[in-house]
Amino acid sequence: MSLDSLAQLADAVRAFGRERDWHRYHTPKNLSAALVVEAAELLEPFQWLTPEQSLNLPPDKLEAVRQEMADVLIYLVSLANCLDIDLLRAAEDKLAINAAKYPVDKARGSCAKSHEL
Repeated sequence: MSLDSLAQLADAVRAFGRERDWHRYHTPKNLSAALVVEAAELLEPFQWLTPEQSLNLPPDKLEAVRQEMADVLIYLVSLANCLDIDLLRAAEDKLAINAAKYPVDKARGSCAKSHEL
C-alpha cells in the first residue's frame, strides 16, 4: 500500500478498523487515551539522552521512534475520523491562530509564551 495524502491515510485507517470490527471501540475517549499512551511511548527512546544524543539516534532507536510516530499519527487520524474533523484544515486554522499569537518580530528566537512576548 502506498499512501500519498492525509485523506488516503484516513481512508486506509478507517478501512483497517472496519475490517476488524473495531469501530465500536473507537470512541473519542478511547482514541484520546490510546493517543496519549502512544505519545508517552514515543518519549521512551529519548529518556535520559542528552540533546546531542537525541539528534543522533542509532538505527534501532530511530526505527523505534519511527514506529511510535506512526502509532501516534494513526490514532490521531482515527480520532479525526471519529469526530469528522479535517486535520489539514484544523492545522491550517491553528497555524493562523499561532501566527497572530506569535508575531515574527516578537517571537523570533524566543521560547516565551505568547502572553510573555
